[in-house]
Parts: sequence; C-alpha cells; structure tokens
Amino acid sequence: MQGEDPFEQGTASILRQPKAVWATAGASVVAFMGIGLVDPILPSIAKGLEATPSQVSLLFTSYFLITAVAMLVTGFVSSRIGGRKTLLAGLALVVVFAALSGTSSSVAELVGFRAGWGLGNALFVSTALAVIVGAAAGGSSAAILLYESALGLGMACGPLLGALLGDASWRYPFFGTAALMAIGFVCITAFLKEQPRPARKTSLLDPLKALGHRGLASVATSAFFYNYAFFTILAFTPFVLNMTPYKSGAVFFAWGLLLAVFSVLVAPRLQKRFGSLKVVGASLVLLAADLVILGYGNHTTAIVCTIVSGAFIGMNNTVYTELALGISDAPRPVASAGYNFVRWFAAAAAPYLAPKIEEWSNIHIPFVVAAVAAVIGAVVVRVRRSALTHEAEELEPKHATEDSVTVFAN
Repeated sequence: MQGEDPFEQGTASILRQPKAVWATAGASVVAFMGIGLVDPILPSIAKGLEATPSQVSLLFTSYFLITAVAMLVTGFVSSRIGGRKTLLAGLALVVVFAALSGTSSSVAELVGFRAGWGLGNALFVSTALAVIVGAAAGGSSAAILLYESALGLGMACGPLLGALLGDASWRYPFFGTAALMAIGFVCITAFLKEQPRPARKTSLLDPLKALGHRGLASVATSAFFYNYAFFTILAFTPFVLNMTPYKSGAVFFAWGLLLAVFSVLVAPRLQKRFGSLKVVGASLVLLAADLVILGYGNHTTAIVCTIVSGAFIGMNNTVYTELALGISDAPRPVASAGYNFVRWFAAAAAPYLAPKIEEWSNIHIPFVVAAVAAVIGAVVVRVRRSALTHEAEELEPKHATEDSVTVFAN
C-alpha cells in the first residue's frame, strides 16, 4: 500500500513549485507561528505590563474568539472577492495589528490588538490551502504535503521565535512577526495571480446550517471539550513552568515537533490499523492522564508531560478533522467552518478560565478540569459511535490527508 501514500507521491515534486506557491507557503509558516509565538513570553508580558496570568491569557482568548466568529465570514468573503485578495487582506491586518501589539502600554490594548490579529490570521489561513492547491505543480498531493510542512514548521517555530526575540524584550516578537508578514504580503502581491472563484457563493449562515447534521454536531461537541484541554496546555503551562523565554521556547519547540510528526506521519498509520474512533478515544484518555501527571508532578515531570502532550494533540487534530468532514453531507469548506466555529470557542475559554480556576483553588485543579474535559470528549465519541462508525472507519487516506490541513487551518 506504499504506492498510495500521498506523502511519498508528493515528495518528488514538492520542491518544483512556482514562486506563487512558495510565497504563500512561506507566509503560511509565519501565520501558524503566530499561534504559539506568545507562549515563551507570557510571563515576561505579565511582568512588563504588571498584569496577572488571567489577564495576560486573554491574549489567546481574544485571538481565538475572533477566529471562531470569523469562521462564519471567511468563506463568505473569499467566495466573493477571490483567494488572492482575501490572502492580502488577512496579511495586511496581521501586519498592522502585530505591529500595534508591540507598542501596547496596557494589557487591554494588547488584548484588543490580538483580536484584530486573529481576524487577519483567520482570513489568511482559511484561504491559503485552496490557493496553494490551485497554483501548485505536481498535483494536489504535493501541494498538501507542502502546506502540511508549513503548518508543522510554523507550530514548532513559533515558540522558538518568541523565545529568541522575547529574551531581549517581550515586544520584539510582535514586531518581528509584522516584518515577516509584510515580506509575505510583498511576495504574494508580486508572484500570485488571482485564483478562480468558486461557482457558488457561501452565505454567512451556511456553516450554522451544517451543524444541524447530528453527526457533525456530535464531532464538534467532542472537539470543543478536547480543545479546552489542548489550550489549557498551550496557554496556562508557561506560567506553571515559569522558565526563561529561551527554555520555555525550547520546551514548546519540542512540543510542536511531536505535534507535527504525530499529526502527519503517525496518526494516519494508527487509523489504518485500529480505526479512527479507537485512536481518538485512546488518545483522549492518554491526554487526560498526561494532564493529571503534569498538574501534580514536579518541575521536570511537568516539562516532560508538556512535550509528550504534543503527540496526543497531533493525533487528535488529524482524527477530529476526518470525523468532521467525513460525516456531513455539506461541502467540505462549509462543514469545516461550522466545526471550527464551535471548537475555537473552547480555545478562547480555556486560556481565561485556567488561571481563574487556579486563583479559586490551587495550581493542580486547572489540569484536573482539562483532564475531565478530555475524558468528556472521549465519552461523546463513544456514545455517538453508531453515527460516526461508518465514516470514521472508511475514509480514504488521501481524503484524510487533505481534510486534516483544511480543518486545522480553518
């Protein structure tokens, strides 16, 4: 079955791409870096702006809250003005709001600027895959492999860039991101031609209507609880580790590498052998156990558990994607938007609630709550297995690969 592996098929042609593809892929790396960029500098931001952890964690909350709402808008916009203009609009917003973030004099300002950044990132990332596939040479498998590589590289390198620039000042990573995205704007302007627009325009309500499908609604509900656990790790753990930006960046770089490897290489092979439902159920339970150990272990244990969680998160991202897009009869971009509209609300809630829960109780309980959320996600999948089994077990590998990047990006 090796001949059917889309990664092996795409390897030979991935490097032979037009300049437009490389420009979009390069900008995609920077866009994904923005998700974990602030991880190593959260304690530095809190110190520099004299803010509490719960206040600083609103950087994630505002970013993902706007991202969730933007899921209803991105398809509407891109189907009307085209992919190139949507990419450029997203990049322009990121450049402006990332730069403004670096000038913030208060947490309130920084949170507001991160919200604008989230809108720009949503417009860009949700459109980039379609643009790369449309402009790439060597078929869709090469384009998808290139995009997945950009995703993994961005998730891994975001914390590293944050650490390298943030060691001097917490403001520098924001200015650095603005500069890199400005370069991406220039490259896409110069090298990317407008892509064909979809035959049918997407309405603002289409993603919400797609959630009327009970299978898609079940997957979105389970993913909501999973994402609460995911972003408890991403946004709250830096305060628990309380390390220098360099050390924290190294931890989350290793975390990002495991996420990328398990998402792209390991998850598809485990699914083929055991089936998607068994893989996601086991992965969620293991993530819950990892969270409890992280919360109650010593400092070294917390570091190890943080890194290891990247493996479970990578597998879950891939499997949830397949479940979301395989179960619904709605067009894939519409189903993806509806699914992400629900799950990103958990990404907005966890960074705010975790520090609050610590204030109300102790440092262990936020991880216990996150572990319970992961278990609830597994229970939802188990209870709804009759509606999910057919699609979960019979998705074709090539579709699974394509959908995994589509849904994560959206």
